[in-house]
Amino acid sequence: MKHSPYDGSSKPFTIGLVQLDPERWIEPDDALEFYLEEKARLLASMRESIFLAETGTEAAQGELLNVLTGYLPNRFPALYRREGDAMVVGKRRVPLAGDAALVTAGSLIQDDLAIMERKGGDWRLAAAYVAFPSSWSLAEKFGRAMHEIHAPVPGFGQGTRNAELITRMFDNLSPGRFVERFNWAINVDGALHLPKSKSEQADAEAVSLSEDGTFIRIERQTLRKLPETGAIVFTIRIYSDPLAALRSRPDAAALARSFVTQLNELTLPQAAYKGLVSKREALIAALLAIAG
Repeated sequence: MKHSPYDGSSKPFTIGLVQLDPERWIEPDDALEFYLEEKARLLASMRESIFLAETGTEAAQGELLNVLTGYLPNRFPALYRREGDAMVVGKRRVPLAGDAALVTAGSLIQDDLAIMERKGGDWRLAAAYVAFPSSWSLAEKFGRAMHEIHAPVPGFGQGTRNAELITRMFDNLSPGRFVERFNWAINVDGALHLPKSKSEQADAEAVSLSEDGTFIRIERQTLRKLPETGAIVFTIRIYSDPLAALRSRPDAAALARSFVTQLNELTLPQAAYKGLVSKREALIAALLAIAG
């Protein structure tokens, strides 16, 4: 369990952007091959569901690919090696031409990728390769402004202070500044590809949970502005672990208690959006058992 934003360091339903060392932009790990295999499988079986790009985004896609192919072998020489018109990733050889640049870029890393461009006064989702959505579909969000994308999120719709702050931050983000933020969710499925909405009604009935059958899904997002095109790139990395894995942490008790605090602080609309109305009581009980 690499990240634990439920430790109090990242509050739910806040913008929560913090400065990021560019050296930590991408975080490949031992599961790299598994993620890339899963991406390749999904791309072959449902390409139009996980990759969409507006005409005119080719320059931003190409710039992102160029940035990545420079960064990866320099930062992770044991994992990435440039060979002519291809990148060698472990035992995998990825051609750098022949497909959309964003698809190629996403085929090099575990993260999903989204490109936002300033159009008509708004930052819009202009291109994306999202193999591992967290309870949303690309078709629903594609081409929309940020305030439209966030409309279902309590406190982030059009006209809210959060929506205005996000636009201002996007406008003012300099190419040399990287930022990151985290989300967490609770699922009863540990799969990476989860497009089905988890939201519930406020009167959803309580359910029981088991530690092994309950998964903590962490979403690590990074943002950077490309210097040439001015597009903003989101990387979205998914980590999914069974709740039982929390027990192996030396700080398990403190993490569990902090998690309980965050769960108790969620308003009813927030809990419904996260699909936790039915799970909150059982999840708190499981966390208190871990806390001892």
